[in-house]
Amino acid sequence: MGEVVALSGRLGGGSSRLALGNLHRLPFSGTNSNSVVHASLFSGVRLRKKPGPQFESIRRKRFAKRLVTESLISKMADNEGKAVATDVTSGSMIFEPIIEDGVFRFDCSANDRNAAYPSISFINSKDRDTPIMSHKIPSYIPNFQCLLGQQIVKLELPVGTSLYGTGEVSGQLERTGKRVFTWNTDAWGYGSGTTSLYQSHPWVLAVLPTGEALGILADTKRRCEIDLRKESMIQFIAPSSYPVITFGPFPSPQAVLISLSHAIGTVFMPPKWSLGYHQCRWSYDSDKKVQQITGTFREKGIPCDVVWMDIDYMDGFRCFTFDKERFPDPKSLVKGLNQNGFKAIWMLDPGIKQEDGYFVYDSGSKNDVWILKADGRPFVGKVWPGPCVFPDYTQAKVRSWWSNLVKDFTVNGVDGIWNDMNEPAVFKTLTKTMPESNIHKGDDELGGCQVHSHYHNVYGMLMARSTFEGMKLGSEKNRPFVLTRAGFIGSQRYAATWTGDNLSTWEHLHMSISMVLQLGLSGQPLSGPDIGGFAGNATPRLFGRWMGIGSMFPFCRGHSEIDTIDHEPWSFGKECEEVCRLALNRRYRLIPHIYSLFYMAHTMGTPVASPTFFADPKDPSLRKLENSFLLGPLLVYSSTLPGQGMDTLQCTLPKGIWLSFDFDDSHPDLPALYLQGGTIIPVGPPHQHVGESNIFDDLTLVVALDEHGKAKGVLYEDDGDGYEFMKGGFLLTHYVAELQSSIVTVKVSKTEGSWKRPQRRLHVQLLLGGGAMVDTWGKDGEVLQILMPSEQEVVKLVSTSEKQYRSRLENAKAIPDVEVTSAHKGIELSRTPVELKGGDWFVKVVPWIGGRIISMMHLPSGTQWLHSRVEVNGYEEYSGTEYRSAGCTEEYNVTE
Repeated sequence: MGEVVALSGRLGGGSSRLALGNLHRLPFSGTNSNSVVHASLFSGVRLRKKPGPQFESIRRKRFAKRLVTESLISKMADNEGKAVATDVTSGSMIFEPIIEDGVFRFDCSANDRNAAYPSISFINSKDRDTPIMSHKIPSYIPNFQCLLGQQIVKLELPVGTSLYGTGEVSGQLERTGKRVFTWNTDAWGYGSGTTSLYQSHPWVLAVLPTGEALGILADTKRRCEIDLRKESMIQFIAPSSYPVITFGPFPSPQAVLISLSHAIGTVFMPPKWSLGYHQCRWSYDSDKKVQQITGTFREKGIPCDVVWMDIDYMDGFRCFTFDKERFPDPKSLVKGLNQNGFKAIWMLDPGIKQEDGYFVYDSGSKNDVWILKADGRPFVGKVWPGPCVFPDYTQAKVRSWWSNLVKDFTVNGVDGIWNDMNEPAVFKTLTKTMPESNIHKGDDELGGCQVHSHYHNVYGMLMARSTFEGMKLGSEKNRPFVLTRAGFIGSQRYAATWTGDNLSTWEHLHMSISMVLQLGLSGQPLSGPDIGGFAGNATPRLFGRWMGIGSMFPFCRGHSEIDTIDHEPWSFGKECEEVCRLALNRRYRLIPHIYSLFYMAHTMGTPVASPTFFADPKDPSLRKLENSFLLGPLLVYSSTLPGQGMDTLQCTLPKGIWLSFDFDDSHPDLPALYLQGGTIIPVGPPHQHVGESNIFDDLTLVVALDEHGKAKGVLYEDDGDGYEFMKGGFLLTHYVAELQSSIVTVKVSKTEGSWKRPQRRLHVQLLLGGGAMVDTWGKDGEVLQILMPSEQEVVKLVSTSEKQYRSRLENAKAIPDVEVTSAHKGIELSRTPVELKGGDWFVKVVPWIGGRIISMMHLPSGTQWLHSRVEVNGYEEYSGTEYRSAGCTEEYNVTE
């Protein structure tokens, strides 16, 4: 008696996704039964009479395809056997130390340890599988239960523990009471309760009542439920078998993230220009429009470094092509943009138009790179170009094929690449993606040949990796910049990300802070939202407020959807334009500090933006603050309420010394800035673009002394691009300040790197409180001294500064609080979501742009459906459900 593996579900004819479990073993005897079983599953044709000669060639082709399919199924059988090895149904997990002290791998049993699939989240999968010598034992041991092919892992922590992480998630910062599902989903118009977004991070950061922290990673690529609904309890549910990795407890949340980075890697070192402001829209649909937009930035003196090209630059949405009428000479366009201080980023989607004669399709077909259906034929799904095939990035040969296409593409003047729609998104399907029964011929080191449900969550990450490697091939002198919508824990090694298709609402402005912070707490420090909101029309005040906050995020980009009003900084009146100018000037002043933070993130794994409680993890009152965050020691405090500006907001500050300051730019719609006592941050001039700066610019150090009269900080400098920094071509300066006998001395305490210190002026600003400061000028590298004012003089300086601050707020030109509505197609439509209830259903509808349903919830079952979209100006959009959202377990058959 032997066995074969068969796919459950309807596999002949139209496509279907598999029920949970995907693969079942069928007993057979004899050598021919295998073929009989597969024939019944995959032929899809029942012959009622003996076929004539005209059918012989068709039969031969089908037989050949059947052999291919049988080979694929056989490979999947071998691989599937690895993952289902549980011989114990419940109990405490076994453990072994890995990587470094304090990091443990847990498995249900020794057999499960051997059966686990390779890790994609780890830089090196072998690190997860190789125990180390350690005398430490874990403080907390998870329990497990294996039931119906699912592995349930529970970790109980002390009462008072706060939970964070889980990657790209909407809603509240502190995650207790929430449940999410790791299943990368095209989630246009998501809300605070949406349970699956574009990325998957099966990771939780727990901050214990003591301020210590513990991280827990469920290292599975598969769909995973992360259930945090019970206080101080973490539960993962995913198909068996997978290991769980714990990091800590360590003394602080930051220490946990540093340890996590030793496993999953750190963020790539971004080119310095990518930290400037980015302007994007769906779409700047011609080279003339692009030149008009970039020219207006320079004319109005609003800083900007990057302009983005959405899909309309392509010839019929065919990737790696340019529309010959609207973008006839992209190389010359980009040359002109570069001369004006702009970089150009272009979109590439995974869906490749199925069209003979299209060089990408022809090349991919020749090299056998496409994802296959269960019957062994290439899967075809509809996306922007129409019928499309999709590269199978789980194979090294396919990643190499894509990378070489990217390499050739970069010669057209491509400074960066935007990977969108790579969940992968597919139109006209209930699941909004391809069938889970599709087949990936994955390399052994990734997990081998598997159905799509196995690789779905890492598809976007593997595409971003291929794109990143292609850009490196295109230029050895420049660092790649890739932005990806879909991702997995570990994606930060290859790409930045943004928080997807958000809405132009105050709720989404507020959520954007927590979303950026959660990504940072999950290992991805380079992220930001679409400033102003992607869908719908922002009001002037909403846009200005969002720019004020967004200009402080690690990734700073404005983006908006087709058929909305213009969303450039000058599009909402002079008052809003001035706020945007002030906000972006702030960012450009702070780029020396932000770039230094990214160097630390790249080399050490520290976050760039972190929650306010990082300043004092022991203080429970800080753990749910959602309208402030830290950039290193710099606290950014903002209002996210439409009727409340900074002139009326009472700020909750961490314990200790926090000194306010500004650049004489305070405004009710801009965040307040505070520097932590004991720290120094570097500041530069407000250039129009990063390329204007040079190492000889005046350097400013903003200093806040602690209670002991001391402070320290760092400045990192290199070429801003390229890889010389990896060979020592940089300058890392450690500055210190100390108060002794009424004299504050500021000097260099230590340097790293081979660069010599540039000859430049140094401006030291010593904060006194209330925005007051005393300063001095000198030469960088020399010892500078400042005479500390007397207590009476300090009181007077602080009082004067506070009066000036209040005066600036009172005299600032307020942004009009008006409602801007969409008037496309002759109809004025509200931007405000409308909630409708009837019987067992709760529906949220947004009237703008033809009417869209954001979500539909069936109240008795808790099943949530996401947005349904309509045709807009010829763009055929899509509708779908969020798989297993809020406990949905329905199965759907979808016909192609």
